[in-house]
Amino acid sequence: MAGRQTKSSREPVSRDRSGTIGRRSPRTGTEPVTARSPLRLRLLLAAVFLPLFVAGAALFGARAALSGAGDSPGRGPLILLAAVCGVLALTALLDLVVVLRRLRRERGTAP
Repeated sequence: MAGRQTKSSREPVSRDRSGTIGRRSPRTGTEPVTARSPLRLRLLLAAVFLPLFVAGAALFGARAALSGAGDSPGRGPLILLAAVCGVLALTALLDLVVVLRRLRRERGTAP
C-alpha cells in the first residue's frame, strides 16, 4: 500500500494532549495556559520514597513476626503499619511508572 510507512514513528506528545483519553476537558480554572505538572519533582519523590516504604514494610513485618505475646507495640499495630507502608510503596511505584511513561512520551521515545 503506497503512502504507508513500514516503521512506526511517533511524534513527541505535548503535555496538553497527554491525557488518558487524548483530549482534556476545557479549562475552567484560573491557572495559566502553560501550567504543567512538575514531572521531574514527582519522579524524584517517587524514587526516594519507594525504597523507604519498601524498607518500612519489611521492617514492620519482620518486627511483627518476631513480637511476643506481651510486647509493646503488639502484633496488630505492627501488621497495620507494614500494610500501610506496603500500600504507600505500591502507590509510589505506580506514580513512578506513570511519570516515566509521560516523560518518554514527551520525548518521543515511547514504544
